[in-house]
Amino acid sequence: MSADRHIPLSAMPAQVEDANRREQADPAELDASTPPLSGGRLWMHRLAMLLFVFFCAILGVILIIFPWRDEWTNNSLLFAHPGLQDVMANGFVRGLTSGLGLLDIWIGFWEAVHYHE
Repeated sequence: MSADRHIPLSAMPAQVEDANRREQADPAELDASTPPLSGGRLWMHRLAMLLFVFFCAILGVILIIFPWRDEWTNNSLLFAHPGLQDVMANGFVRGLTSGLGLLDIWIGFWEAVHYHE
């Protein structure tokens, strides 16, 4: 097939045409085309977002603090596996876990800041 050959727009599948229209459309038109949420659904959406942000914050704080406590390596789950206990006591693993906690807090913060109805 040569590079200068043109495929007409009518030959494109309907899904590709819809995607092209969405890319070229004004964002205000797209927002206007979606129906607004009703009162109950709006409050459920808000509550779900609030719970998600709280969940991310709590899990993030736990993942930041818990690896640096004695309970991280001295627990009944790891007593039977001394090799795994040594891996969990490694500073890199502890730092990686705390980094995941920071990432989790960031995700919750990002969702809260960029929430719009």
